[in-house]
Amino acid sequence: MTEPRVVTIPLGGPALTRAMLANATPPEWRERVPAGAAEWTARAKAAQGDASVRDWATVLSPAFAASGAAAERLARSAGGKGVVVTTGQQPGLFGGPMYTWSKALSALTLADALEKATGIPTAPVFWAATYDADFLESSASYVILNGDLVRLQQPPPKTPDLSMRDTPLGDVDPLIRELELASGSAVGRAAVEVVRASYTTQQTIGLAYVQLLRTILEPLGIAVLDAGHPAVRRASHAFLRRALDSASEIDAALTVREQELREEGFEPPVAHIRGLSTVFRYGDRTRSRIPMAEAATIDDDVELEANVLLRPVAERAILPTVAYVGGPGEVAYFAQATAVAQRLGVAVPVVVPRWSGMILEPHVERLLARHSLTPEELRDPHAAETRLVRAQLAPQVREALARYASGADALNDALRAALAAGGSLPLVPDAVLAGARGNVAHRVERLERRIVAAAKKREAATMRDIAIARTSLFPLGKPQERVLNFIPMLARHGAALLAQMQARASEHAASVLAGQVSDPADERVAAPR
Repeated sequence: MTEPRVVTIPLGGPALTRAMLANATPPEWRERVPAGAAEWTARAKAAQGDASVRDWATVLSPAFAASGAAAERLARSAGGKGVVVTTGQQPGLFGGPMYTWSKALSALTLADALEKATGIPTAPVFWAATYDADFLESSASYVILNGDLVRLQQPPPKTPDLSMRDTPLGDVDPLIRELELASGSAVGRAAVEVVRASYTTQQTIGLAYVQLLRTILEPLGIAVLDAGHPAVRRASHAFLRRALDSASEIDAALTVREQELREEGFEPPVAHIRGLSTVFRYGDRTRSRIPMAEAATIDDDVELEANVLLRPVAERAILPTVAYVGGPGEVAYFAQATAVAQRLGVAVPVVVPRWSGMILEPHVERLLARHSLTPEELRDPHAAETRLVRAQLAPQVREALARYASGADALNDALRAALAAGGSLPLVPDAVLAGARGNVAHRVERLERRIVAAAKKREAATMRDIAIARTSLFPLGKPQERVLNFIPMLARHGAALLAQMQARASEHAASVLAGQVSDPADERVAAPR
């Protein structure tokens, strides 16, 4: 077995996400996901016929700077001929976690499925949120080196609070060398070379991210929009000005929706700060949220940007978006974003869940097979080790522990019988005897844990195997896709890995096309082949 195995896993997320996907929330919180070719065709034709975004491809051309297959797909959808499926993510070091690429492939496969089902040209678009100013989120990534999880971290910038598009990258060569080491004996070393070509000292964090994404995604037909580009701010300006002028109405709508969410038992996913509009002022390469009280004083020549709740609505205002592919957090905050769109009387965007996957590399599969483990058993930080060590305890040790526990129970029962025979039982209530039994059982359990802990120290090789497998599949106790950088895996397995991911994402897209978007939370990953 030399190729990795890619499997689909539940998307997960908060209770609000699960309720949104299961259509278990009030209908006004979401735009219903179409089901079947006819409904998706109607949805696509509505976006396709939106005259307000007819020139989107021309207006946004500098921000796309698309080439090859991506440019061809954009051209086929431009000028009212088609629509787009969008997804996006803020910059992450060396492309960020695996889910960045899962999102992109989800948009691609859904666009393919919609185009085939509706006959309407559909282009996948990745919205690279380079305007984001969260340096901590954008400046770190995790890789596995010699079986251990290693954090790659850029030093703090000299000028904080800039957008990532404006924050100088600095020298990340030492981090690239660690990325290269983490890639091991790579068959697709071109992936590391793409990183090296993109992340140069002349770049900014945001633009290095865009260059990396374009190099890998454009040949697949996925266009990457530099959302922090001035062309995007110009295209969005009229809509953002309208949102700013309606700041008090939007604030009222969000307040009502926030109350509705809490009444239904959900905490609003995005904090609504009273007194602040949903619009940022962009100037001197920094962003600042515009207070509602100042909205009327903002000149028309001031550059504006949207906050997280206004962003999907603003995106739909400049692109013929038929659907946005979101992660679990994004699905949740659409419950608030729809309130903004409804108050402004504009198109309410449809959000669908991205594909969620796990990559089981051959060396991890071998470890799992060696110990008869399933990936799911590694989710718990101690369960797998305890089960294996208990199974490896000498039979006489397991038998002695069982006799110890059953003997304590028998002695407790004998004492109860003796007290009853002597007429003393009413003076010693059952609760006291039950408590004594519980104390003895607790001591037996502690004794067993100590024996198991001692055995774990002896079984060092087994513990190391499990640690390596868990670090690969559940680093930091989280699903792999939310933590690990994707580049080392792509370098090791090349185009074959992308092809497998695309195949699994295509299966997911078929479910979305049918309107089946609820999370199969009861599914578990099968044991190694």
